[in-house]
Amino acid sequence: GNSKVTSLYMIEASGLTKRYGKTVALAGIDLQVPAGSILGFLGPNGAGKTTAIRILATIALPDNGSARVAGFDVVRQAAEVRRNIGVAAQDATLDNNLTGRQNLVMFGVLSGFHQSSATPRAKELLEQVELADSADRLVKTYSGGMRRRLDLAAAIVASPPVLFLDEPTTGLDPTVRQRMWNIIKGLI
Repeated sequence: GNSKVTSLYMIEASGLTKRYGKTVALAGIDLQVPAGSILGFLGPNGAGKTTAIRILATIALPDNGSARVAGFDVVRQAAEVRRNIGVAAQDATLDNNLTGRQNLVMFGVLSGFHQSSATPRAKELLEQVELADSADRLVKTYSGGMRRRLDLAAAIVASPPVLFLDEPTTGLDPTVRQRMWNIIKGLI
């Protein structure tokens, strides 16, 4: 028959390398990450953690090596990769002049939801990240922890099979940090 062989891994990388001028930002990493896993990149500033995420999320191109995310090649099938991932980066993509609810509805519509389904999805996510009471406040009035939780909610609007989080708890107090990790663990 014509059976398609699929990988057991949601993220696979082989020899990923990235240079910026003479600076080697990523010196050939190899990864195999099974579905249902949480993988953390640990290392000092400049170790290439964000560069690796940027390549896997199709934001940057590798100089050498290859990678697949959700079964798709990050270079040749970037659009398919983007349809299967959520990204919560340090430089959040939230609109400060919209409310939390408006931001999530907007992300839902951008993810392909019709307005009629984006609105209840936004409500569900606001409850999940414990922001229902602040849903109709402008994001510019949110604390850092509230913004990080809303950014996480925006990244999971479309329930992507792969989620990239770039330092999701940086700058959060211990209580809010634990709350964030509990939300993230609840996604698995």
